[in-house]
Amino acid sequence: MEPSIRKKVFSLAIPVVLSSLLQRTVGIVDVFLVGGLGASAIAAVGIAQVMVFVVMSLSWGINTGATVQMAQLWGAGRRDDAGHAGYQAVLMLVLAAAAITVLGNLFGWRVAGILGASGEVQRILFDYSRIIFTFILFTMAINVLSGVMHGTGDTKTPLVATLIVNILHVIVAVPLIYGKLGFPALGVKGAAIAIAVSESMGALFLLLRSLKRRYVIPSRHIEWRFTAMAFRLGWPITVDRFLQNAGSLTFAKVVLLYGTPVYAAHQVGLAIEAFSFMPGYGIAVAAATMVGQNLGADRPAEARLSSAEAYRLAVILMASMGVVFFFFPYLFLRLFTSDPEVIRYGILYMKIVAFAQVPLAMTMVLGGSLRGAGDTGFILFATIAGMWLVRIPVTAVLATQFDASIRTVWSVMILDWIVRMSLLTWRYRKESWGRLKI
Repeated sequence: MEPSIRKKVFSLAIPVVLSSLLQRTVGIVDVFLVGGLGASAIAAVGIAQVMVFVVMSLSWGINTGATVQMAQLWGAGRRDDAGHAGYQAVLMLVLAAAAITVLGNLFGWRVAGILGASGEVQRILFDYSRIIFTFILFTMAINVLSGVMHGTGDTKTPLVATLIVNILHVIVAVPLIYGKLGFPALGVKGAAIAIAVSESMGALFLLLRSLKRRYVIPSRHIEWRFTAMAFRLGWPITVDRFLQNAGSLTFAKVVLLYGTPVYAAHQVGLAIEAFSFMPGYGIAVAAATMVGQNLGADRPAEARLSSAEAYRLAVILMASMGVVFFFFPYLFLRLFTSDPEVIRYGILYMKIVAFAQVPLAMTMVLGGSLRGAGDTGFILFATIAGMWLVRIPVTAVLATQFDASIRTVWSVMILDWIVRMSLLTWRYRKESWGRLKI
């Protein structure tokens, strides 16, 4: 049984790993391409990306509600119902994106000032954030439609979409940022335009495929049973992602107390760390899909076996990446920047986060298993405990009251993930989640 489960985990996870890395690559490439414009440009793009992560909390809630419903309905053989559930997710997406577009354009650019960033960083962020929020619908659509497809077990189509996005992004970004091929040099603003163009094409591709394969089946009226279930499943994840990303933004404010070079190193380090946590996320999606489909088909024993196999694979993979981060940080950092101060602090960051990879892997996959079973509320509790009861208050006190070094502040991230890992492990071992069914 285990070899076949392992094979299925791989077949589901590998496309998600690649597509997740490629999705993150859009942000990484932005940091890489604007690196030649200086530390202020890197900091501005980094703040904008954190802002997008915060507002994407809504789409993650919709994504989770769609994935869990699609997986369990698909596993139960109720394909038409799954398609109607997918359509309700699209309707929820459009409403959420409209609200975020308005709020983002009105207030998004003010975040840099609230965080205490320099005037130069605020100026750069203004143009970048306006463009990003105007086209946020397409960014959210890629996320939600990918979640719909993941629930059916189709993880390859989102991979194709992210390939389209990445190729178009580079083709458009390079000439617009630096003024190549007769285009004006727009700097950071050009990077934002490239994201808008590429992600709109990726979202359109996913929508057409979803309609063709009946993952999304339009109906003339709102299916309140699916909308209500999506809300019940999704609201804890929406709050969870909001608190996680708002916590990251607050943590960024603490890091900014140490200066722009330190924050730039923090942002570059996060981009590099994606090479580890995005594969972990892919395995977590595979766990959620297999747990959901097996519970939908009334096979709880196979759901638990699938979760355990995904858990082992994630730990092995991310522990290996932790070793690479610890011993070879300079090789990664030099790809993003030549600033000696950013590199010096970046090396310290990478060595610290190397020790967070195992608890992060365990947290991600256990969370994926619980999501697949519909147990989303406990994941929210773990995030509150780790981020808001440990990381934020501890680092704020250390930085402002004890003048702690940035090494100490960054090290608290490890404690955060250990707390979350411990809580989710306790919940997983209770196995009450294995009896949940949509």
